[in-house]
Amino acid sequence: MNWFVKLITFGWPAAITLAPFGIYIREDYIDNTRIRKHESIHWAQQLEMFIIFFYVWYFVEWVVKLFIFGKKAYKNLSFEREARTLNENRNYYAWIKYL
Repeated sequence: MNWFVKLITFGWPAAITLAPFGIYIREDYIDNTRIRKHESIHWAQQLEMFIIFFYVWYFVEWVVKLFIFGKKAYKNLSFEREARTLNENRNYYAWIKYL
């Protein structure tokens, strides 16, 4: 990860997808195929939602689920739930079934 990504994420995640800039993976996780598949699904999600709509939806869903699930809101986001399936042959908008 570059210094800017480390700065905005406080170095917390092993990887993060920031379309249109790229997928950033910490050096010690670069060979982890599971993480690469997970982030490539996020890349597809962001592109199919024209990037900006992805970020808006992600934030709104996170706020709503924060009230419902508290600290577990992140793990219950539809985008995250779909990405954890690691299904590379996904259909467009497959994350909707995880709402």
